[in-house]
Amino acid sequence: MKVGIESINFYGGVAYVNIRDMFEQRGLDLERFENLMMDKKSVGFPCEDPVTIGVNAAKAIVDQLTVEEKNSIELVITSSESGLDFGKSLSTYIHDYLGLSRNCRLFEVKQACYGGTAAFQMAACFVASQASPGAKALVIATDVPRTAAKKTYAEPSQGFGAVAMLVSDKPEILELDWGASGQYSFEVMDTCRPMPEIETGDPDLSLLSYLECLENSYKAYQKKVEEVSLLDTFDHLVFHTPFAGMVKGGHRKLMRQAKLSPDLIEADFQRRVVPSLNYCTQVGNVYSATAYLALCGMIDFADLGEFNRVGVFSYGSGCASEFYSGVVTSKSQAKLRSMRIGSRLAERRELNMQEYDQVLDLNMEWTFGIQNKEVDISRFADIYAQYFEGKKLLVLKRVNNFHREYDWS
Repeated sequence: MKVGIESINFYGGVAYVNIRDMFEQRGLDLERFENLMMDKKSVGFPCEDPVTIGVNAAKAIVDQLTVEEKNSIELVITSSESGLDFGKSLSTYIHDYLGLSRNCRLFEVKQACYGGTAAFQMAACFVASQASPGAKALVIATDVPRTAAKKTYAEPSQGFGAVAMLVSDKPEILELDWGASGQYSFEVMDTCRPMPEIETGDPDLSLLSYLECLENSYKAYQKKVEEVSLLDTFDHLVFHTPFAGMVKGGHRKLMRQAKLSPDLIEADFQRRVVPSLNYCTQVGNVYSATAYLALCGMIDFADLGEFNRVGVFSYGSGCASEFYSGVVTSKSQAKLRSMRIGSRLAERRELNMQEYDQVLDLNMEWTFGIQNKEVDISRFADIYAQYFEGKKLLVLKRVNNFHREYDWS
């Protein structure tokens, strides 16, 4: 049977900061800026959290469904490393504000940036099992950065956003090659969030882990799929994109196995990989959502024919990884473009570094475990009035005895 992504959408906030400006004003080494291959990063405000951005990504999908189709969503899985409670999952809030049926299974998964793929594969297994024929699953990968990375080399790559995917037996965006996947995982302390407001780790170790997982998850894929060819099987390649420079290094490592010259490797990178980087270079690393933001970029910007096989590599620190494949078509492109991801990103407000630092200071007040607190929009009133007011976006209003309360702007 067919199974995969029926609809997909990304929400990346209303503001961004220029990465070169950040390097210059933070006094960071500009040679590392060139290696990063990033232009902008999305920035969130105190009225935004993993729930609001998850709902704002999913609402455009859910609003297009008939009542019958909406009620057929029997599974909601959130993936995040930005949880708001040790026990209560983000899916409970998201399910509520999307107005979904109460006859629904809700839960959350966590495995760093691999979490979105873990959730997607579990949703696909549910649909393929036919345990509930015709049922759909909603997967929401939603993450925000920890602001304590300020003035480090991690800060420029930290993005903000969420991807929502409707998974069903009508895979109009991407049809999975069922069973064609390879996994590779082991314990490593490359990056982590050991405290509520800290992201830390060893960037060199993380790069090595990423490359090891890419090579070995693809080898595991090869063992399952007969006569697969890295050069000929895949029309396009999509990688988890902490920053585009890491993807370029990963692609180069894979392609060296094919014994191509550096010029041919670069040409292949431009043709099969660069389309997937368009959105990632404008948003930053959105953690569990990043591989799927890259997928959106590939679909929106690649020259697609009627049949296009895509190889997807997903990696999460700590670590877990998977290489799998699926098929997209020109119809996938037409459907995704109706979501206007690129147009909405282009409409974001650019923050200068002074404004950005002020927003970081505001966000630092919203640490994990708040019991009672009201969002004071007067502290960013101009931006709220222009980019939130009347836009019907979900926003956080307050935390009341640990319970988070939201409303539509």
